Amino acid sequence: MSKKTKSDKPDHDGHPRPSSASWAAEAGGFAATSPGSLAAHTLVRPAPCPGIVVSRPGEPFDLAAVDPDGPPDSNGKAAAETALAVERARLVGLQERLYAEHRRSLLVVLQAIDTGGKDGTIRHVFEGVNPQGCQVWSFKTPSQEELDHDFLWRYHHHVPARGMIGVFNRSHYEDVLIVRVKGLVPEAVWRQRYGLINDFERLLTLSGTTVLKFFLHISRDEQKKRLESRLTDPNKRWKFDPADLVERRAWDTYQAAFQDALTCCSTEAAPWYIVPANRKWFRNLLVARTIADTLEAMNPRFPAAPEGLDDIRVPD
Repeated sequence: MSKKTKSDKPDHDGHPRPSSASWAAEAGGFAATSPGSLAAHTLVRPAPCPGIVVSRPGEPFDLAAVDPDGPPDSNGKAAAETALAVERARLVGLQERLYAEHRRSLLVVLQAIDTGGKDGTIRHVFEGVNPQGCQVWSFKTPSQEELDHDFLWRYHHHVPARGMIGVFNRSHYEDVLIVRVKGLVPEAVWRQRYGLINDFERLLTLSGTTVLKFFLHISRDEQKKRLESRLTDPNKRWKFDPADLVERRAWDTYQAAFQDALTCCSTEAAPWYIVPANRKWFRNLLVARTIADTLEAMNPRFPAAPEGLDDIRVPD
């Protein structure tokens, strides 16, 4: 006879209880902590700060109409860097509250063409954030194990848990971008992925993860300057990859792929925010302020302290 496990303990009538019943007996506890099971969970969508362009859900989006320099800024770089420090301080405080609350999470998605500034944005915006509550994932060429699963598997595995901020440096959109441009799968395959991505992001939203998506938009001339800088600056030469020149020749094809993704996958649950990114200091401020505003709208709160603390005295 097999040994009884905890899940086989008798029910109130003395009969062995199957493991599914044991799990169900704890349903009240799960419901009390899981945002996905709460009808009160709502979308958080603050207005992006001035300078960001939004791809309106259900409407065609024209990427070529967005100026990668952004609107004229009379305050200039120095004022923007001062403002960035303020936004970073907000972000640090709000992240602590999100971590302590441990009920919801935030996923920040960064997409851009090569040299678009994803790494620099992460470095400047998240400076000072507690690494215990923030994780960054960079998605390169998929491994054989990842290829053996559905295309969303490797991304879903790294979605932030409750209390966490997750940052995707590249993301599930690679499977409708580079996959499309390089012809790695037939059009009939990548085209149906737009709807699957929308369903995936809706699932995350209903489960308590706010999805914040930024496309860092630079011009072809700006990319040329950044590639040349990598060649001429000894401290940046390690970044240069001759394959970047091959990718540059596909500029127009990538722009078309980006535009379709921005059109097809901008939803009420997770709209696309297009950030003019030629000016790095302007880009950093727009992203930092929008993330801080989003966390502010989420309004995470520290949990209540245990009762009876007023009577406690710490001994000498």
